[in-house]
Amino acid sequence: MSGVRVLLVDDHPVVRAGLRALLASHDDVLVVAEAASGEEAVASAMSTKPDVVLMDLRLGDGIDGAQATAQIVAASDPPRVVVLTTYDTDADILRAVEAGAAGYLLKDTDPEVLIESVFAAARGETVLDPDVARRLYRRMQRPPADLSAREVEVLSLVAKGLSNRAIAKQLVVSEATVKSHLVRAFTKLDVDNRTAAVVAARERGQII
Repeated sequence: MSGVRVLLVDDHPVVRAGLRALLASHDDVLVVAEAASGEEAVASAMSTKPDVVLMDLRLGDGIDGAQATAQIVAASDPPRVVVLTTYDTDADILRAVEAGAAGYLLKDTDPEVLIESVFAAARGETVLDPDVARRLYRRMQRPPADLSAREVEVLSLVAKGLSNRAIAKQLVVSEATVKSHLVRAFTKLDVDNRTAAVVAARERGQII
């Protein structure tokens, strides 16, 4: 495929300059605009009509990359948005995919792979970093965690910074009981510590 029009979105000028130089080395790629914020990205996508948007996730103040992606893909005849970021947490990946991103690549991706991914996205294909793809697949295969009401209550208190002893006192149970609830929650959420359990439960909308 030739003549792929690309919009670069990153709040770091040096990163944008590097990406522009890389893409400019290929005759069939044209960088039509750059944006340093989510708001600029949405406006540029509407005005320049790119085929592909390379979108960072963290963009300083204002809307982030996932929010900008959602707005861009909601427009009529939208471009394909490929997230290009240093962030690879499950929460970041899920937000981007749910926002409508057609791909998710990390900034340490090989330059030639990045170029091919731009063409692939323009052809309508989905492009995913191999590790990201594996993690999404494992998450899809994992049954949803069915936390009990008490486990949710305990994790909510953990999220507020309470110790096991303080939780036990508040719930009028023993510390051993609190630990048992946490162990069961860890197993259901496929994590091995309190912090990860809180993060996982929040990702699933089970605690605030």
